[in-house]
Amino acid sequence: MRVIGFNEIEYASHTDVGIRRSHNQDAHVVMPAADDEHWREVGHVFLVADGMGGHAVGELASKLAVDNIPHIFSKYAQEGPIAALRRAFSEANLIIHTRGLQNREFKGLGTTGTAIVLRPEGVWVGHVGDSRAYRIRGGMIEQLSFDHSLLWELARRQRKSPEELTGIQSNIISRSLGSMETVQVDVEGPHPLERGDIFLLCSDGLSGQVNDRVIGSVVAALPPKEAVQFLVHLANLQGGPDNTTVVVVRVGGEPPPGNMDGQADVVFPGSDDARPLVPRLAVLLHGLARLPWAFLLLALGILLEGTAVALAALERGGTSMFGAFMIGGLALLGGILTLMVQNIRETRKRSLLPEEERILQVYRQAACPLDAAIYERLVQSAQTLEESIKQRGWDYDAKTYQDRLKHAAQKFKQQHFRDAFREQCRAMLVLMEAVHHYRGKNEDFQPLWDKPTS
Repeated sequence: MRVIGFNEIEYASHTDVGIRRSHNQDAHVVMPAADDEHWREVGHVFLVADGMGGHAVGELASKLAVDNIPHIFSKYAQEGPIAALRRAFSEANLIIHTRGLQNREFKGLGTTGTAIVLRPEGVWVGHVGDSRAYRIRGGMIEQLSFDHSLLWELARRQRKSPEELTGIQSNIISRSLGSMETVQVDVEGPHPLERGDIFLLCSDGLSGQVNDRVIGSVVAALPPKEAVQFLVHLANLQGGPDNTTVVVVRVGGEPPPGNMDGQADVVFPGSDDARPLVPRLAVLLHGLARLPWAFLLLALGILLEGTAVALAALERGGTSMFGAFMIGGLALLGGILTLMVQNIRETRKRSLLPEEERILQVYRQAACPLDAAIYERLVQSAQTLEESIKQRGWDYDAKTYQDRLKHAAQKFKQQHFRDAFREQCRAMLVLMEAVHHYRGKNEDFQPLWDKPTS
């Protein structure tokens, strides 16, 4: 379903310098629409940028990206989201490139840039570099952006997945903002919006340390504010070699309970349960909406007007002729108005698309069910982390931790896996915050999860 209200989103963002870095070269911006008019004309804009070229240089590049892209997009939004996104990224690229030419110390100035724009017609993705845009829906996490890296480019040319290639560093990027005077910008969409959809933007500080399945499970279980904190902490526990930035946007609240618990409701074909009243009614209404009402009304109007003329010719006027004439006229008017509305809708739809038909891309996807297996894995990770904290003599809120563990165990016993995983994540957040408070730059931990292979 499409989201109508401009305020039907919940979002949060979090950034951290990481364990190995001294400066944070990441930047991000959230620019939600202030009212319904702004939502329809511009939309909600979210952007992550990962700077490169040295400490001060990378910070400058990413800041220029987040300062300029949303502003330029808003300025040209009336031209349509495709043109506005391309213009925003291209003009920001030129601004960054020009700044890099003004000072020798700015040599290598560049940044990635990945944006999503939520509008009434769907979600648009603007993208340069290897920061990522994901969608989490129905127990699946889908990558909506293509990594502009040497690894992904070679994999595409060889028609292989990035995981199949070995010996190629994944952090060598093939496209960035600022490195050249012009840049090719990926713009894709509109991806249809459904209630319960979750979108995530991140720098490679997250995607390089935490695999997609874990990312999808965490953001599906936790509210955005807790999800971004958990994921940034987890990236640091995995080694934290880079800055990490995460933005999470949840559309229209949570999906209906139970659809992420790793098990589907079983319905036998032919049973009464397989044909509930509301879905059947929805299907019926959807079918009626697809009928060619304009042509049906026009045909009815012509038929009735012809009937009225025939009655007049046969000198059988009166009430029947008058009724046929009036109803026929109304039907013709209704058909003409319906055609006008359909034409306006089609014109608007075409204005959102380039000359060629757009194909919505999902570049990679993985299942992320909230089932018993991932809950048990998280329990083991929490136990490992708690032991490490105790060995170092660090303080943590043991009472809150134990209370949340107990709550999680109760939910797991009831086979409410989504709730169990959520409470287990909250328990682990207590430990993560303790580590964040005490941990030094040279503190090593055993990774808690399998790292991504690309």
